[in-house]
Amino acid sequence: MGINMEVVVRRNEDPKRAIKRFIKKCKKEGFLREVMDRQHFVKPSKKRRLKRIRRKQVYQKLHAEWEQKNKD
Repeated sequence: MGINMEVVVRRNEDPKRAIKRFIKKCKKEGFLREVMDRQHFVKPSKKRRLKRIRRKQVYQKLHAEWEQKNKD
């Protein structure tokens, strides 16, 4: 699987800003996440367990925000 990421530096743009855009683009595509995931083998059962835990954390956070919003 090949991924070709490219960011063109705009005229009068700071190179640091272009690097920021590149990093943001990589994160959006999930490129870095995939590289990190492929470093070590994770058993399918552990993947499912971690996915369930993350889903529960997101739900709890959203529920807490909803409770805070509707407290009045």
